[in-house]
Amino acid sequence: MDDALIAVALLLVVAAATLAVLCREPVRQAAALAVLGLALTLLFLVLQAPDVALSQLAVGTALTPLLILLAARKVRRRPAEEPGPRHARRGPQERP
Repeated sequence: MDDALIAVALLLVVAAATLAVLCREPVRQAAALAVLGLALTLLFLVLQAPDVALSQLAVGTALTPLLILLAARKVRRRPAEEPGPRHARRGPQERP
């Protein structure tokens, strides 16, 4: 029975890690990383390591995805500014 639970937990970890790697958008990567953290927490619980599971739950499931979301929000791309009168092209200047 324990071997089956470990195998299922390992399959969840592999699936979640693959999903996290294949995602391109930072928001989806953060969500996939949170799912990976939950899968690892489950694996640590099955392996009878509750202290490591609690640490993984706090750091891997909550804090790391939150930091990624905050960083992605901070560096998001802004729309390009349209050239104003300062940047307008000027024709050849006439000499007096």
